[in-house]
This record gives sequence, C-alpha cells and structure tokens, in this order.
Amino acid sequence: MEENKPYIPADRVMPELTAVSVVLGVVMAVLFGGANAYLGLRVGMTVSASVPAAVISMGVIRKLMRRNSILENNMVQTIGSAGESVASGAIFTLPALFMWAGEGLGDIPSLLEIGLIALCGGILGVLLMIPLRSALIVKEHGVLAYPEGQACAEVLIAGEEGGTNASVVFSGLGIAGLYKFIADGLKVFPSEIAYDIPGYRGSGIGVDVLPALAGVGYICGARVSSYLFAGGVLGWFVLMPLIALFGGDAVLFPASVPVNELLQEGASALWGSFIRYIGAGTVAAGGIISLIKSLPLIVRTFRDALGGYGKNGRGTLRTEQDLSMGTLLAAVAVVAAALWLIPVIPLTLPTALLVIVFSFFFATVSSRMVGLIGSSNNPVSGMAIATLLISTLLLKAAGKTGIEGMTAAITIGSVICIVAAIAGDTSQDLKTGFLLGATPRKQQIGELIGCTAAAIAIGAILYLLSIAWGYDSTELPAPQATLMKLVVEGVMGGNLPWTLVLVGVMIALAAEVLGIPVLPFAIGLYLPIYLSTPIMAGALVRHFVEKRRYRSEEEKGGAVRSGVLYASGLIAGEGLVGIVLALFAVIPFRGYASLGAFIDLSSRGAGIGSAGGLIAFGLLLASLWWAASRGRDSN
Repeated sequence: MEENKPYIPADRVMPELTAVSVVLGVVMAVLFGGANAYLGLRVGMTVSASVPAAVISMGVIRKLMRRNSILENNMVQTIGSAGESVASGAIFTLPALFMWAGEGLGDIPSLLEIGLIALCGGILGVLLMIPLRSALIVKEHGVLAYPEGQACAEVLIAGEEGGTNASVVFSGLGIAGLYKFIADGLKVFPSEIAYDIPGYRGSGIGVDVLPALAGVGYICGARVSSYLFAGGVLGWFVLMPLIALFGGDAVLFPASVPVNELLQEGASALWGSFIRYIGAGTVAAGGIISLIKSLPLIVRTFRDALGGYGKNGRGTLRTEQDLSMGTLLAAVAVVAAALWLIPVIPLTLPTALLVIVFSFFFATVSSRMVGLIGSSNNPVSGMAIATLLISTLLLKAAGKTGIEGMTAAITIGSVICIVAAIAGDTSQDLKTGFLLGATPRKQQIGELIGCTAAAIAIGAILYLLSIAWGYDSTELPAPQATLMKLVVEGVMGGNLPWTLVLVGVMIALAAEVLGIPVLPFAIGLYLPIYLSTPIMAGALVRHFVEKRRYRSEEEKGGAVRSGVLYASGLIAGEGLVGIVLALFAVIPFRGYASLGAFIDLSSRGAGIGSAGGLIAFGLLLASLWWAASRGRDSN
C-alpha cells in the first residue's frame, strides 16, 4: 500500500459540513442533476460533475464569499456531484414508465413514486459503498487511480488556480447556453444535420452540432471516443448497407414494410428498425462480460472490506471515522422495508430483497470499476441491463406478467442503476477526501444530503421534459431508457427479434476477443451516428491539444485541464438551457402554441441552414481549442 499524506493533517480541524457548503452543494446537485438528465436523455451518455463542481465551489466560496476552508469546498463538490449521479441512474430507466403510459399501458408515474425510487437507490448506493472505503480507498491507494477523485483534489489544492479555472467553466457554460438557445430556441440553424450517401445505398452520415457532444468527446478523449465512433461506422457503413443489399422487397422482422420502402424514409429508418436491436444485444453482452471479468475482484473486495471496516470505521483519528456499521445496517433495513411497504413503489417483499442483493453486488462492481476507468466510463447501463434480464425472467417465472410485471422490473432496474451510479460517485468523492484529509463520516452525510435533494428534483425534471417533447422523440430519444423498455418487453412478451439481438451478442464477443473495450463500442453501435460524430470531433480537438509542443509536462497538463473545464461548462450550459427551452415548450404565449413556438425563427423563413450549422459547430470547436490554449498560456 502506498502511503498517503493528506493535505490537511488528521489533527487539524477545519469547517466542513457547514450551512454554506450544504446550501451551495444542494443548488449544484439540482442544477447538475438537471443538466445531466437532459444530456443523458439526448445522447445516452452522462459525465461526472465532480470536477466542475469543485471548480465552481472554489470560485464562489474562496473568491466571492472570502471563506478559506478547502474541506468546505470539498463538501460542496461532494454534495453537488451526488445530484448528477442520481439523475444519471434515473434517466436510464424511469422514462420507460412514461413511454408505456403514452402507449396506453399503465399510468404515468407520480412525482412521489419517482422521488422515492430515486431516494431509495441513492441512499442504498451511499450506504453500501461505505464499508468498501477501507478496502478500496485506503488499502489500494496507489493501485486504484479514481481519476475524477484525484482531479478534484488537484483542483481544490490549487487554491487560487481554482478561482481562475472557475471562470473557464463559466465561459463554457455561457457560450454553450447562448449557442443552444440560438440553435434549438430561435432555430437559426438545425441542430441535427444528416446526409444519405447516394452511391452507397443504406448508409448515411450526420452530426448533431451541439456543444454538449463536443464537450463529452473532449472529456472522454480520443481513445474512448474512437471506440464509440467505430461502433457507429460498423452500423451505418457495414450492417445497414448489407441489409439494404440483401433485404430488397422483403419484409424483415421487426419491420412491418419492405426494406426498400424503409429506405424511402432515409437511412435512419434502417437504424430504428434493425440496428438498435443489434446494438441492444451488444450492450447487454458487454455489460455481462464486464461483470464476469470482475467476479474475482468483487469477491476479494468484499472479503477485504468485511475484514477491515470494523477497525477503520472506529478509528480515533478524524480521517478514519466512518458512519458506524450499526447505522448502516439499520438504514439498509429501513430502505428495504420502504421498498416493500410504501404503496406507490410496485415491489413485493421478495422483489425488495432481490433489490438489496443486486445492490450489494453492483455497488461493489461500480466502486472498483470507477477506480480503474473513472465515473464517466462506468458501465451503469450494462449493469442495469443484466439486472433487468434476470429480474424480468424471475418475475415472469413467478407469474407476474403484463404491465404489472414490466413496471416492477423497471423499478428494480431503476434502483440498481441509481445504486451503481451513486456508489461510483461516492467512491470518487471519498478518494478526494482521503487525499485532502477530510472527515469520511461528514462526507458520507453530505452524499446522503445530495441524494435527497436530487431525488426531490428529478421527478419534476422528468415530468417537464416529458410534457415538452416526450421520450423516444427526435428531441429526446432517451436511448438507454428505450433500450431498457425493449429488453423488458421482449423478455416478458417473448417477441424480441432474437436473431438481431444474438448478432449483437456475437459482435460483442468478437470485440472482446480482439481486445476492444466492448461497452463504448457497443454504445456507438446502438446510438445513431449523428451523436458519435460530434463526440469524435471533440475528441480530436483534445488529441491535437495533447500532441502540441510544450515546454514542460506541467504546461501540457494545464492546457488539457483547461479544455476539460471548458468542456464541462459546455455540457452544463447546454443541459441547463435545454431545461429552460423545455419550459418554453409548455408555456402558452399570445395565441401561439407555446413560448417556444413564438421565438422559433425558422417558422418565419429566417435561418442560415445546414451549412450555417456546420460553420457554427466549427467555431464552437475552435473555442474549445482556444480555451485549452489559454490554459497553456497561464502556466
């Protein structure tokens, strides 16, 4: 074990869990939760809010409020990042309930139901990660990187640099907000630009010219983004042309019309009818492969956790104090009882116990995996799909079928998805605290506060977005939730196009044999290429930033980090303005259908067209390059 010397010694006491840190942290939990919810429903991916939350807390607390406690700043990002994680888990599953209600199956979930499901999942994720802190954070320091956790610690330790970096985040937020309003509010240019390739029938290319996608690409980097883009290339330039070539006038299940007729609607019709089922099989297989490979680590982690928690949990040093095991067990029992007894949560005692068992398992998987690959690459959706497959089969075998069984399955998947997301976030935050010298028990309380705030807000956000655009729509395709819905319906009804799903499974196995990371590749295959193309563009900006000549590694790190902060602002800015535009879409105004329709300039013949959209996106990428260059120059 590598020895850690915390920035703040254990014998020094500083303000941590204060009224200021709680209020500011709760505000950021709601804001970043809303922004990440919009991003996930738009592109099927979310990103960690820990670093931007840390930067903003430094800017507000140190610069504006003139308070000087690094541990108080750390508490703000701890609470704030919890909101993003709860939102990530909720939006991957719960929109399926809205879609079924729209199809006349069941009722729209109530705000209370959504809030309680999110709250139970969030609390479980925090509680079940706490016993793992000694085994993963302390004993494996120097082995597990926890990249976002270390990045947050670096930003917070930087002190004055944190205030400068905050301006970079806010610059990205403002530019992205203005860009999003022009593109999707005023609609001066289309945000989605697509072309079918005439000489290569069945293929197509396109780009969603939006700032969040460029930001996601920059943060993920060229390696992960290239896997994502490669999946899109396989789907849109290999599989779809083959379907067009061999399909012809045949009606191929699950489509209800001939392939040639589908092609009249554009290449994207082939993706919707066939490729997303292949992608679903690839994503599911990738998630299961990841779990199988992690089994030895899971067993070892729990063994070490049970052996070390009692000692460290009762440590006399401030930096060794966790919430007590008795508190954890009692709280887990209360959550289990709530899942069973609260009427609006559609679970029975056996299914509630199933949730607890799955939660133990996936909290361990998530906590270790984010230590290796980071929270932004945590395969939460893969874990949720594996859970849905197992739980739906068990529910069907027990005779609980139809919409009642499907709702129960999605509820189980929702809780597990949130557990996995928040367990990973808690791990990163506790790593930050371990490096800084924070009090673990206070951080754990902060995580619970952040989960509670986000759980209260997420229901309203989901309702607002549903009313404004609806899920599985052009504006909000909700790809992950749609995938979860397809899995549950297919297993429960026995009507999945299993041949297509199994093709996806075989593709995942081939990728695994070749050593290709399956989950990013699978997500690229499942998502439209319009999304992976701008992500790849953002990744190329980072690639060129990293390949520039620098005087030192410190200068290079400053450039890359400045770009990451700006990209985080791009993501947050688009997400927040997306929520505002959702409000505009439901507010009537002066005889128009909505305020959104009133400000729509495209309906009045104004606009600069697709070419203008590509130019605007090019300028946005240039601003990302400029932000990284500023980071280099400031060193």
